Amino acid sequence: MHKKSDNPHVVVTRKLPAEIQERLDDLFDSVLNTNDIPMSQEVLKAAVRDCDVLVPTVTDNIDADVINAAGPKLRLIANFGAGTDHIDVAAAHAKGIVVTNTPGVLTEDTADLTMALILAVPRRLVEGDRLTRAGGFKGWAPTALLGHRVRGKKLGIVGMGRIGQAVARRASAFGLSVHYHNRRAVSEPIEKELGATYWPNLDDMLSQVDIVSINCPKTPSTYHMINAERLAKMSPNSYIVNTSRGDVIDESALAKALAEGRIGGAGLDVYEHEPKVHLGLMGLQNVILAPHIGSSTYESRREMGEKVLINIRAWMDHHKVPDRVLPPGSTYSKAS
Repeated sequence: MHKKSDNPHVVVTRKLPAEIQERLDDLFDSVLNTNDIPMSQEVLKAAVRDCDVLVPTVTDNIDADVINAAGPKLRLIANFGAGTDHIDVAAAHAKGIVVTNTPGVLTEDTADLTMALILAVPRRLVEGDRLTRAGGFKGWAPTALLGHRVRGKKLGIVGMGRIGQAVARRASAFGLSVHYHNRRAVSEPIEKELGATYWPNLDDMLSQVDIVSINCPKTPSTYHMINAERLAKMSPNSYIVNTSRGDVIDESALAKALAEGRIGGAGLDVYEHEPKVHLGLMGLQNVILAPHIGSSTYESRREMGEKVLINIRAWMDHHKVPDRVLPPGSTYSKAS
């Protein structure tokens, strides 16, 4: 039942922080997912037939079928998250549905986790934690759990956007030299500030760096960008960290390379078929498997929620929404 006829009917697909849900409930005619069970495609289709605004997350597949099932009322998809590769933005745009996201607020937290993995994997920190918990710690020994120092090593960043640059700043403070591959070089002032070296050819960079950090978005061109051939270019003492999207790395090829000792280790926060993790990775000691927590801080979740609220209010007031996402080649036009 709608509480007020002039309030938009908003469906929220996952449980959000309590203060954000309270605001959504106060400001709009909201349907909240209090049990936090992800919606199936059929439930999503049913939801969009009657709502004005859908608030999905990365766990929802808002494909063309869902969008085409939408009733005439649906005019805004206010995504709770920065990435929108789970939304068919082109199909929404074609139907006159505005899509927004929550950019910028995840940068520092994701970069923090990336740096934590860059430090933890070479030092075998989680491996040591497992050993200690299992009763295997027998005291200090000169050759116990030897890892590699990070100071003086070369870090290769794949994707020098907001997060890549934030990782570069952290890495420099730990004495890593920063290298990067991007579709194009960043501006000279940014390169100078970061002390970063641009590699137009990814293969060349992989063969020269000690640690690889994946910070690029999910696009058709980045699918399995790190495959068996590229992993073979890395040295046996090198490491790879991924906090972007799982399918940038061919997980089968990564598991094989790690098991065979052709690269030293990996730190992963995202997976190709989430929430499933490749079985070949599960039994390896030289891999840290984090449960997609790159942006999991109270601060970022609140800020993401605030952006969702702002985007909905701007749309309600017929203003230009601040975080609109458009398909490639499209231009902005105010929604009716």
